[in-house]
Amino acid sequence: MPQMAPMSWLMLFMFFTIMMIMFNMINYYSFTPKITSENIDKKHKIESKNWKW
Repeated sequence: MPQMAPMSWLMLFMFFTIMMIMFNMINYYSFTPKITSENIDKKHKIESKNWKW
């Protein structure tokens, strides 16, 4: 059975790398977090603590 040429390995690597990057970008941009006023209020309450050491 003949070996694959190095150029074919490089093309396969580039193809799968591009597919992985595209898949990750689609997953990243398809997710939209829901920001509610409760989360914002909790964040401000946590940040406004005055620590006395």
